[in-house]
Amino acid sequence: MEFGVMVEPQMGGSYADLLGIARAAEKAGFTSIARSDHYLAGEDSVPATEALSTIAGLARETKTIKLAVLVTPLTFRHPAVIAKTAATLDEMSNGRFELGIGTGWMESEHRVFGIDLPPIRTRFSLLFETLAYVHAAFGRSPGGYQGRHYRLEDTTVLPQPVAKIPIVVGGSGMKRTPTIAGRFADEYNMFACDTDTLKARVGVMRTAAEEIERDPDEIKVSIMSSAIIGEDESEYQELLAAAAAARDKEPAELEQAYGERRVLHGTYERAAEQVAQYGAEGVGRVYIQHFNPLNELDTDGFGRQLEGIRS
Repeated sequence: MEFGVMVEPQMGGSYADLLGIARAAEKAGFTSIARSDHYLAGEDSVPATEALSTIAGLARETKTIKLAVLVTPLTFRHPAVIAKTAATLDEMSNGRFELGIGTGWMESEHRVFGIDLPPIRTRFSLLFETLAYVHAAFGRSPGGYQGRHYRLEDTTVLPQPVAKIPIVVGGSGMKRTPTIAGRFADEYNMFACDTDTLKARVGVMRTAAEEIERDPDEIKVSIMSSAIIGEDESEYQELLAAAAAARDKEPAELEQAYGERRVLHGTYERAAEQVAQYGAEGVGRVYIQHFNPLNELDTDGFGRQLEGIRS
């Protein structure tokens, strides 16, 4: 099982805060650090760093950890910009960049910044074409690309990736997202969920891959999950009580909700059992998700928690 960290810098925090978390995750032996790509925290305007430029900084200031964006909205950038930026980040990181692409969804950030947010049906059409375009630009499919929305001439786009840039497709849909993942993705990502939902989504993804003669076993399945994990029961109960208070809930109520959604919680031993169950269901990577502003995080304490989770 691989472990990653997922952070949401649109909630606030500086590049220095992000770098501190990335270095803590790298020191703890985590495989990857991923960040979201948003310009706002819902309706709120707080210091929100731009995603791909911060990954460029991390590419030069970290050594081993993989660097991912989960996910960049196709509404923000033309696929040519996505492809060229990805290849550049791949070069800068010596092959450690992982590219997540999605439809975009947050209406407020599109409205505030004057960015068009087409209807969801159109966005899925754009997603299909963006992924096909990027495949062609990366040299994975010959002959360029010609679609309704985008076109790329039959040319070699340079620089080519150092290695194969993993493409991540993620979302909560039961049909369209896993189908597109089966066709184009190297990693299929979703939030923590119950067993039946996970199996249904993965089944659709695998069928879609087989229909175009892809080996579905080559597509990594990953989940993102918050984590309330203590070294012992006493520490766990303290963390649970604090998290419940922040959400205006009772601890037992929050614990039940986490259990139903299979969010990682409990002592390290219980969390290890939860991770093992995900692994038995075909999950190959678990991202520990941090939702709060980066500058409010105790980096040293977070690093110790990551080391405990990984061990």
